[in-house]
Amino acid sequence: MHAIDLVRFSSEAAIAIDEKMNIVGWNSGAEGLLGYTPGEATGRHCGDVLQAVYSSGEPLCSASCQGMSCFMRGEPWSVQSCRLRHKNGEMMSAAISTLVMPAESEYRSDGDAMVVVFLHEAGLALKEPLVSTPLRIYTLGHFCLSVAGEGLAADKWKRRKAVDLLKCLVTHLGRPLHRERLIEYLWPDADMTSGWERLKVVISFLRKQLRDGGLREEVVETVDKSYLLRRDAVWVDADTFEKLAFEGRELEKEGRITEALTRFDNARRLYRGDFLEGDPYADWWAEERERLLEIHLEVMGGLARCHAEQGDLLEAAQICRIALFREPCRESFFQSLIGYLARLGRYDLVEAQFQKWQHVLAEEFGLEPTPETLRLYQELLGNGEKALSGASLKGDADHAAGSLP
Repeated sequence: MHAIDLVRFSSEAAIAIDEKMNIVGWNSGAEGLLGYTPGEATGRHCGDVLQAVYSSGEPLCSASCQGMSCFMRGEPWSVQSCRLRHKNGEMMSAAISTLVMPAESEYRSDGDAMVVVFLHEAGLALKEPLVSTPLRIYTLGHFCLSVAGEGLAADKWKRRKAVDLLKCLVTHLGRPLHRERLIEYLWPDADMTSGWERLKVVISFLRKQLRDGGLREEVVETVDKSYLLRRDAVWVDADTFEKLAFEGRELEKEGRITEALTRFDNARRLYRGDFLEGDPYADWWAEERERLLEIHLEVMGGLARCHAEQGDLLEAAQICRIALFREPCRESFFQSLIGYLARLGRYDLVEAQFQKWQHVLAEEFGLEPTPETLRLYQELLGNGEKALSGASLKGDADHAAGSLP
């Protein structure tokens, strides 16, 4: 009996997941709980189906979720309380427990499921697995925290400055920040003496909130007159995002397209929004926000190229559209888009996309397409006319041949 069989015969709502976090088993209990049939759920990434969040709102499902890290180490994982999204869009309270299949287990063969996930209705007490879990910090999009499977409602802390302090430290992850710089940011009008007294209170409050949230080790370290957030004691989505993007680029260079595509796709899933987007006017992390946005656009470009390399031109074109919606002035994405559409033979869409994009450039930015893009567009339209002409001539020849005695 293999993991998928365990799911099939389980009396509880259960799903089986492979090493790529794709669903390979989905039983009737899961269908009854979330509304998806096995055919609708199987083959999809588990995060796309479950769309789970902690009870306090922090994301649970991501490309590098805490559960995945435990599964790769062969450790169980559970969540006492979370919310899952039903097929109809409603969020429902639930709990999660898991059964991990060791690679050498008789219950697991090549290509089989790595883990069985049991979905429980809310209110069922679960045994907490004994695993080491770091503080998880989500900076891409809404800023939030979680420890050991539980979200920390940082936006409800009484001292808002503690959240601002943590944001400063995570922006300089692993690098010490002198207390004078922190005081200058947190209390720009305070003198160093009063600012230092305030900073000590906020540091103490932050450490206590993290301890009360279940963190067993100190993550904010004092280094002489500076403070740093220990890279080895935290998981940060932006850090993982950047690593995945780098790995994707290297794999693409080596021609390992399928592996590169997986890295790029995982990186895209992590990018829920811009870096600390809840503070759009904070100068402290504006540079980091722009840097990570550039990496995000590189990831989108890599995704499009990899899909095109595998022959999926429709998906490649859609990714370019998404990138252009965010950054209309990135002509490289527009050039790729019309190139993919031309390869699909959709010259009508090439012309329509050009007219639409040209209008956006002029109306919103007062810009015109570069000569390079104009030449490419005209060349593609010319190729389209030749293709249509060739098809017409062939049709006439076939008709004439068919009329011969």
